[in-house]
Amino acid sequence: MFPKTLALIDDDREYTEFLSEHLRQLGVSVDVFADSNDLITDFGAFDYDFYVVDLMLPGLDGLTLIGLLRRRTAAGVLVVSGTLAPDTFKEVVSGGADMYLTKPVKFEQIDVAIQALYRRINSIAQTDQVWKLDRRARQLVTPAGERADLSDVDVAVLECFAHAAGEAVTRDVLLACLTGFPGNAGGVDLNATIYRLRRRVDRATPGALPLQSKSKVGYLFNAPLKVV
Repeated sequence: MFPKTLALIDDDREYTEFLSEHLRQLGVSVDVFADSNDLITDFGAFDYDFYVVDLMLPGLDGLTLIGLLRRRTAAGVLVVSGTLAPDTFKEVVSGGADMYLTKPVKFEQIDVAIQALYRRINSIAQTDQVWKLDRRARQLVTPAGERADLSDVDVAVLECFAHAAGEAVTRDVLLACLTGFPGNAGGVDLNATIYRLRRRVDRATPGALPLQSKSKVGYLFNAPLKVV
């Protein structure tokens, strides 16, 4: 099983050109970032299903980038790098990466690593990562039990995701859920609404909100979500 979306962060143009084309032939939607700052400033930076990261990068170095990713996403992170310092493997894994491969590496080895990691992460998410929407308390409860206070608008948005039962929710459906709330008479800024929800949960809990944007569709809550 391959992830649907993948971010490849590496400044080796020839390597990224061939690897990205190889992965696209396997059905993976790949975006390439030659500079880590380009990824971090991208609107959907934390919404990919998987990340393949080099360590020596323009902008933020690979270890710093991995640390930022781990604050916002539980997606798989595979490091593929030519760095051979004695403590590199320990630093990479301790920093939040799931696996480390040393260049030069065959694409088939990268395929196996991506599939193995993505299968394991999906299995964990399906069994242990149940989020709960406590409507009475107006709180979102993480799988670890932390609670984030929500606004009425947040509750309405999360109810849409709960009813979708793991399917993507279109922007039109989300906008319909928000129609009629006080202050929305002039129209709803869905991007701002989602941003405020992310921020509210990020400030209250150490875990990342498993909310992914789907290009030209809407958003997906990429974990089980129950209303209690």
